[in-house]
Amino acid sequence: MKNIEEINLAIVKKISAEKKLPNFFPGDIVKVGVKITEGKRDRIQYFEGVCIAKKNRDINSSFTVRKISFGEGVERTFALYSPIVNSIKVIRSGKVRRAKLYYLRDRTGKSARIAEKIKKKIGIELEVKSEQVSDENLAPAEDKKLPEKVKVESETSETLKVKGKKEDVSKEASKTEVKKESSKKKK
Repeated sequence: MKNIEEINLAIVKKISAEKKLPNFFPGDIVKVGVKITEGKRDRIQYFEGVCIAKKNRDINSSFTVRKISFGEGVERTFALYSPIVNSIKVIRSGKVRRAKLYYLRDRTGKSARIAEKIKKKIGIELEVKSEQVSDENLAPAEDKKLPEKVKVESETSETLKVKGKKEDVSKEASKTEVKKESSKKKK
């Protein structure tokens, strides 16, 4: 027989395979799409605010979102795997050092702000591919001089920028020298 924990884990896996739930933490500003049924029609209403608490308990996981509406604080607790939660979108990540941000209930205005967490992105994405050694992709034994264009393309962008600046500076310097010489000749 399966115990309750195994059944809950199976249900959580099934729901998370159907729904794409982002990884969010307390302090993040989230936008939750809630399904609302009015008569025969269904619509989605968005509730955007700061996630002040998150509880991870398998199928019973929940999170609390707080927002200020018309000067009044409004909190709403959602079950994470509930069918009424249509979508969750992380608007901004917050930098906090606590798991529960209940202290925000007493604060308003600037004191209730949370600093944004800056995620470092490295612009280079590397893919490692192993190449099979064959006669075709072996380098020739003798060193041939590469054309000037190939050498420039193989250098980093920083050295290109520096070289370009040097060339521009030398061109401008030669132009000013020519102007000075021509002005001296006229005198």
